[in-house]
This record gives sequence, structure tokens and C-alpha cells, in this order.
Amino acid sequence: MDAVARILLIEDDERLAQLVADALRKSAYAVTVSGDGLAGEALARQEPFDLILLDGHLPGKDGFDVLRDLRRDFTGRIVMLTARDDDIDQVLGLEGGADDYITKPVAPRVLLARIKALLRRDAAPAVPPLGEAMHFGPLTLLPQSRELRLNGEPVPLTTAEYELLTFLAQRAGQVVSRDDIMQSLRGLEFDGLDRAIDARISRLRKKIGDDAHSPTRIKTVRGQGYLFAMD
Repeated sequence: MDAVARILLIEDDERLAQLVADALRKSAYAVTVSGDGLAGEALARQEPFDLILLDGHLPGKDGFDVLRDLRRDFTGRIVMLTARDDDIDQVLGLEGGADDYITKPVAPRVLLARIKALLRRDAAPAVPPLGEAMHFGPLTLLPQSRELRLNGEPVPLTTAEYELLTFLAQRAGQVVSRDDIMQSLRGLEFDGLDRAIDARISRLRKKIGDDAHSPTRIKTVRGQGYLFAMD
């Protein structure tokens, strides 16, 4: 029997939290609920959760501050729950290291579909492990240990960042579209508006020292997608 995925829901709206928790439990997830940012962060550090659903604005400690601090050592999935049509919340969440964002209010079936897509990526990664390291100038990807090194020094990456970088590196020299990335890594179609991939590319560029204004490693090909340069 497969292990039950453990989800931590940090949400101060009691009615919404109950609705979401009930839907998740009916889908056989183990759910823990916290209505406070500080208490929720403490729970995330004490127990092994597979995924955290995190409200953007919380009492005790703001959700975006919780995201920032958890991302330093939490390697599981983090999904931000943001206010409807509040673009700044979405940008803050993605730039802070969230794996996905979902606007509120959200239909339970939509939430479940997004969560299942993320957890499937962990159970059966679309980027298969390779036997050999991949070298690109000062960058070295070590698939067996899922590590990135820059000039020999380890670079901390979230699971989503590692998967995106590996996906691009395996296709070095080829232009890959946002739709290809979304379909392969998230099991979703690109709707033309989702900023998750662009935000993740931006974070990767910072981490590998690629100039955001004139990148030489992860290049933007206008109207087509991204290209990971081999040299």
C-alpha cells in the first residue's frame, strides 16, 4: 500500500480551512491544520510533511515571511493560497520559492487536481535520474544526488527549481516552450498567464550567476520559450 501523503494547511479562515481539509481527507490525504503563521511554521519544522498549503496573509507571522524562512531548509512542496486577482501576491509567492499558487476562493476539485499533479511529480519524476554528471562550464548537475554545483560549490535548489533546470539541461541547445515545460513538469497546459515558470527561471538565473538583463546560460527566446546554452 502506498504511503499516505501528509499535508499541512496553514489558513486562518476557519470556514475555508474546514472545507479544504474535508476535501483533502476525502481524497485520503492526512491533513494537519493551523490558523497561525508562527504555529504553522513550527509544525512544518517538527513533522515530515509532503506538501504545505500556505495562506499569503496570516496572524502571528505573514505567510510570505513563513515561505521565505521555510524555503531555507524545507524540501517538500509549498503551494501559496492567494487573494483573488491580487497579482502582487502571486509574484511574491513565486519569487519566494513557492511551487505553485492558487487563487481564493478555489473549487475543491481544482485544488485537488493541482495537489495531485505536484505530488505525482515527487512519486514519479518526469525528469528521470541519469547515471552521469552533466557539465556546462562552471555548472555541474549531479542527477544521482539531485545536486547543482557552481565552481564546485553546492547551490541550494528547491525541488521545482532542480526539476526545471534538469529539464532544460537535458535539452541544451534546444528551444523549449512554456507549454512543453508546464505539460512535462506540472501536467498542466500553459494558459498564457501563469507566471510560475518565468519566476522560477528568474530565481535560477540568480542562483547560477546568469545576468538577468543579458543572460548567457538560460536565454529567453521571444515568442518561443527558453534555451539552455551548451557553452
